Parts: sequence; structure tokens; C-alpha cells
Amino acid sequence: MSSPNPVTAGTVLVLNSGSSSIKFQLIEPESGKSLAHGLIERIGEPEGRIVFHHTAGADERNDAIADHRTGLRAVLEMLEGLGRPLHEVGIVAVGHRLVHGGKVFYEPTLIDDDVVRAVDELSILAPLHNPANVVGMEVAREELPDIPHVGVFDTAFFHGLPPHAATYAIDRDIAHKHDIRRYGFHGTSHEYVSGRAAEFLGRDIADLNLVVLHLGNGASASAVAGGSPIDTSMGLTPLEGLVMGTRSGDIDPGVVMHLNRAAGLKVDAIDDLLNRHSGLKGLSGVNDFRALLKLVGEGDEDARLAYEVYVHRIRKYVGAYTFELGGVDAIVFTGGVGENNVDVRRDSLSGLDRLGIVVDDARNTADDDGERRISADSSQVEVLVIPTNEELAIARAAVQFARR
Repeated sequence: MSSPNPVTAGTVLVLNSGSSSIKFQLIEPESGKSLAHGLIERIGEPEGRIVFHHTAGADERNDAIADHRTGLRAVLEMLEGLGRPLHEVGIVAVGHRLVHGGKVFYEPTLIDDDVVRAVDELSILAPLHNPANVVGMEVAREELPDIPHVGVFDTAFFHGLPPHAATYAIDRDIAHKHDIRRYGFHGTSHEYVSGRAAEFLGRDIADLNLVVLHLGNGASASAVAGGSPIDTSMGLTPLEGLVMGTRSGDIDPGVVMHLNRAAGLKVDAIDDLLNRHSGLKGLSGVNDFRALLKLVGEGDEDARLAYEVYVHRIRKYVGAYTFELGGVDAIVFTGGVGENNVDVRRDSLSGLDRLGIVVDDARNTADDDGERRISADSSQVEVLVIPTNEELAIARAAVQFARR
């Protein structure tokens, strides 16, 4: 890859190690300017994809990425190509997106060995994500040992969910002993997008009821009243809620017992089935939404059903949260699918005129990747597309914490 210009001082390196991908950005947190960013995806698959954007342009290649450690090494090597050794490019903090903080972590946290161990122990609640987060912390701390590393937790925004929304109706003593409650995830994105939606509308967030739909390989919905979440679709783990790339979302718990008794599957096999081989992948054979739509276009009936199940679940949550909020001012789409797929946005909200929700087809299909309104002028409810920027939110949280 070519060598772009050197970066300036006062930057934050943000690492977002997901279940099958790594996003990274080098950001000036005060201005919000991204000096370099990229994506490594399809980790562990026969052919991975690496995209790197920098001041001199962009590079892209397909290459097998065996695991997250290999991927993170590649990230650091690409950043070395910015013109100086990585430890000299002015990084003042490294911000890590961490998925599950349990009851312990709900604020930005300075990462040390104890935090790494605690996040690793919480992997039992987020088996797709926390292990990748741990590798990210380990490798980055090895490479940048003299820079503060700050963890920002996906669960933090939902820490204050009302008790009636956070509580599962199981034996209270067992729930208390094992910290069983609904934690919620994608919180950094939901919080950022809610704030941006209020700014876009020119309104005080304290006066807004929002339904936020974060749709990507992982997917979640939230009901936000006055800037605070009152409900969200994910629960104890990121498995609950909407249909996702490889996760089932909502499922009758009886399915777990049935698979154990009738199919002889042990708990780890069922865990693997529901987290890694369900959702769109379980129904159609693919979890990438672009690949799914290609199959739909070719007339694949399994892919068509997978798409319809996906949209059906979104509609259920939109309806439930609209009712729970007592009315909604705006529905906001974000995430890779939410920001880019016109069909999902249209089909998720079609036929809801009686609820005051009308999507304008021309606005929805317009070639625009910025913040935008896609609702019709006649719509009583605003429908917005707000690109998420979890990395910027993490960078700002990290640098504030590191300067204390």
C-alpha cells in the first residue's frame, strides 16, 4: 500500500474489534477530523477484505485474515505507513470499543490488567465480541505501552434502563446471584445517533421521543425518551432482539430445551448455533446483507424468506416502541444496513400511514450518504438516516478521560 502524508499530533486511535471485523480510526477528537480509517472484515473466512483510507487516498485488497490478532497487527502496520513510527504520530490515547461491561463497567474506564481480565470473564455473556475486544486490548497495549488505553462500553448507555424494562421475570434470587438482567448493546451508537438526530431536527433532545434502529451484522433497536433509553431490544447478551447476520434474535427459550432433549445438543453447541449459525446465515446460508440481496435478486426462496423475517422483526419493534413511548417524533436508521439499504428502510415502514409514518420514495432512494430526512412532507413522524460514528464518540470519551 502507498504511504500517505504524516499525521499531526493530538490524535486518538480508536479500535473497534467486532465479532468478524475490525474498524479503526485515527481521529482528532476536538475537530472530529478523521486522519485515517479503515476496515478489516470477514476475519476467519477464506478471503478477507482490507480497506484503508488516508490522506493520500485509499487502498483496498483481499487477503485471508486468520484471526483478530493477525488483523490488529495489520492495522498497526498500515498506520506505521503514515510516515513515522506509530509511537511518534501524536497519539494521546487509544479508545477501545468494549461490548459487555456487566454491572461493573458503565463509564469510560482506564484499561489495566485487571480490566482486561474482567472483560475476558464477561465473555460468557458476549461470546462473539468480548474475546475479540480482549485481543484488541492486549495487542494495542503491547504495541503502545506508554499511552493511556480507555475502554468505552456498549452497555453504558443502557445502564439506567427502568427496572421494569431491565428485569427478566425469573427467580429473583437466581437473577441477583448471577447478575441476570437486560443490559442492552450498541449503546455508544444509539446515544450518538440520538444526539445527532436532535441536532438535525433543530430540537432539544429533552423534548423528543425517538426509535433508533441500528442495523448491521449485529442489529438492535431502542426507545429513547428525552435523551434517555427506556427500552432496547438486546438483553443479557447481544443475542436477544432483532434478527442479525448470524444471531437468531428473539427465540422461545423452549427451543433450547427441545434441542437438548430431542437433538441431543449440549449447551455449547446450542450457544454456537444461535450465535454463529442462525439469523440470516441460518436461513439463507449468507450473513452479508449484500450477498443476501444478490440471492434474493436471483430468485432464491430461502434468501427471500430470510429478508422477510428480518423486516418482520423490525416492524414488531417499531410498533412496540411507538406504543411504549406514547407516540414517536422520529424513527432513525443507522448502521451499515440502516444507512445503505433502501429496501429495508422502505419495507420496514410501509403501510404505517395510520401511525403517521410515511416514507418518501424519492428521498429514500436518493444518492446521499449524509444525514438526511427520508419521510414525506405529509408524514407526522420524521424518518431520518443518521450515519453513526461510534469511533468519534469513543475518541472524545477516551481523550476526556485520559486528560483527567
